[in-house]
Order: sequence, then C-alpha cells, then structure tokens
Amino acid sequence: MEEVGEQELHVERVAALDLGKAALEACVRVPHESRPGRRMQEVRGYPTTTSALLELADWLRCCRVTRVVMESTSDYWKGVYYLLEAEGFECWLVNAREVRNVPGRPKTDKADAVWLAKVAERGMCAPSLVHPAPIRQLRDLTRYRRSLVRDRTRERQRVEKLLEDAQIKLSSVISDIFGVSGRQILDALIAGQRNPRVLADLARGRMRRKTAILSEALRGFFTDHHAVILRMMLDNIDRLSEQITVLDARIEEAVAPFAHQVEQLTEIVGFGCTAAQELIAEIGVDMNRFPSDAHLVSWAKFCPATCESAGKKKNKNRPKGNPWLGATLGNVAATAARTDSFLGARYRRIAHRRGKQKAIVAVGNSVLVIAYHLLSDPTARFHDLGAEHFDSRVNKERRARHLATALQAATGQHIFIRDGKAVIAEPAA
Repeated sequence: MEEVGEQELHVERVAALDLGKAALEACVRVPHESRPGRRMQEVRGYPTTTSALLELADWLRCCRVTRVVMESTSDYWKGVYYLLEAEGFECWLVNAREVRNVPGRPKTDKADAVWLAKVAERGMCAPSLVHPAPIRQLRDLTRYRRSLVRDRTRERQRVEKLLEDAQIKLSSVISDIFGVSGRQILDALIAGQRNPRVLADLARGRMRRKTAILSEALRGFFTDHHAVILRMMLDNIDRLSEQITVLDARIEEAVAPFAHQVEQLTEIVGFGCTAAQELIAEIGVDMNRFPSDAHLVSWAKFCPATCESAGKKKNKNRPKGNPWLGATLGNVAATAARTDSFLGARYRRIAHRRGKQKAIVAVGNSVLVIAYHLLSDPTARFHDLGAEHFDSRVNKERRARHLATALQAATGQHIFIRDGKAVIAEPAA
C-alpha cells in the first residue's frame, strides 16, 4: 500500500455558478445551522453586469463561502472569474466535460448549478490551469499577433491569386513578391504601367540578372480592374504589418520580466525568440503547477490517450488540446526536423516508420519535457545530445541479425552473421 495525494473530500461552504452571456445562476451550499450532517442550499440568479456581480460577491461573503466553482463556458467565465478573484475568493475553473450532469436528469440552469455545487463540495473535480495576470496579458498579445500574421498570409495569398487571374507569373520568378523588387513592380502595375520590359527593369539586386525572364512573366492582361483590387490588398498587408510591429514592441515589454526564461528556451534547437515568447504565454513559467514533465505533456495533449477495456488497449488519436500551443510546437518541430541535432534525428526516425504527423507530435513531446526542466531550474542550460545519440544506443549485433533476416526473406538464401558480417551459406554439394 502507498499513500496517494487526494484532495479534500468535503468543502463545507461552496458556491457553484452556471454561466451564460447575460445572466448566471449561483447555488450556495453550506452546513445546516441546527442539524449536524445536513446541508442547506440556495439558488439565486444574477445578471453578468459588474454591479450585479459585486452584489453576488457580497452575498457569497455573507454566506462565508470559501470556494467558488464555475464551468469554462466560452469566454463568459473570464469577467466573473477575474472579479471574484479580485474580491478575495478562491475560484476554481473546471472542465465542463468532467462535471457533466448525469443523463436522464432535468437539464436547466438551476439544476446544473446545484449539480456542480454537489460535485465541488465532494472534491470530485479538479481546477483547470488559470495563469496569473502578467501571463494572461502576454498570452493575449501573442495570440493576437499570430492571428494578424495569419490574416496577412491570407491577404498575400489573395494577391498571388489575383496576379494569376491576370496571367502575371511574378511568383514563378521571384520567391518573395513582397520584397523590394516585387513591391516596386506591383506599385508600378497599380500606377498604370503595363510594359513588361519597363516593369522588369524595376528589379533590384540579384533580380537584375533575371530581367529577361521577368519580362516574359509580366506579359499578361493586367487591367484597371485588377489594379483597384490589388491596391486594397496591398493596403491591408501594410496595415497588418504595422500592427504586427506595434505588437512586437508591446510583447517585448510584457515579456521583459521573463527575459531569463526566454534566453533559456531559445537555446533549444528549433526555437527562436517568437517561439519562446509564445510558449511562455501558453504554459507560464511556474512549473510547480505540474507535478512532473509527464503532467505538462498530458495537459498539452501531446501524448497518446489511454483507452483500455477488459485488459485490451485500443488505438486512439491524440486528444484535442490548446491549438495555440500546438501551433507553436508544430513550428518548432518542423524547424528542428531540418537540423542535425537530437530533435532532428528523432523526427526523421519516427517519420520514416510512422509518418510525419506522429513525428511532429513526438518531437513536440520532447520539446515540452526539455522546456519543463529548463523552466523548473533557473540555472539549467540546454545541452543537445546530438544526432548520433540514437545510433550509440543501438545494439549492432541485434541490428545485424535483423537486417540478415530481412535480407534472407527477400532473397530466399540462407544468411548468417560471422564476425559482424553477413555471409551467404554455400549450397550443399
């Protein structure tokens, strides 16, 4: 027998909130005043305006509530959670899937609030991770920056489609049509220039050697109709680029208190400053919230789900986790895959056997483990094991026997290993 860490099985004074956009239902359950072992409950409805929430806080304070539990319903929980947290209450945000009402029971807002209160007072739910205010603000900035970058990418793709519609093959010659040469050519097209040779002569730098190819690629039927749309698209791209630049400066200010953690993470293969900022914004810097690196990986849903019944394990895909964190880890894994490093070798080994998607998840798993240990110890530094790490762990004799068996199955000849070399057996005379 071993001791296990269990949360308290009974909370005497608990409140549960069933949240909506315009209103909420609050259920308070407290001990009976005169009958020991019995419970008293009251359900009240409140609007979700600030004044009404302050009245709710006063009522909870009068009832001496020690814990307030609510479901993570869209974004409606945020204002309620932050206000009650500022009022001094211990707030728990719980996963709605884990506290779902029993099928067959009445489904109303009041019934849901009562059910959540009963679950919470018995300790049958666990709180979700809610970061402190500095991390939340950093996360808002990094997520919005990623959204703007995606919008800018979509707008650039629309420009390329518009050029293809006008039979302008600029992207076939210039890798970045939004660079110096590309923008000058696009601005000239908008201004009314249609001569391919004049447009090609606007190229700068190394593109000057491609003026003949450019001239042919710019021979199309670009009209004033295309020019009007292209002008709007380029204005949108410039506007988004300016906003992204402003966000970069704000993120630098918000991440300044965590400069040491950013420096630690940028040492990992595949990481840049942007990826380090996004990772800190999503998982925070306090690794005490996770008992181990395995808990962090499980929370991020970068490990296989356990699905076992009657002693048989079934294959199940990775559960859906934080999409923002998944995008960051996916970019890091794709970058590390092109390097001669431990993470690159891990990606290539798994991608060869099980496909690229599983390899990305596996590398993301390793990145989270590395990040956990770096953020847990301010003095820790990343040390790459090298691409040959896996080769050093392979049993060469066993590997030779395996290859000999495969070769024997393919050729039909009897093959055995002698002094580390494959030898084909001589047929009997």
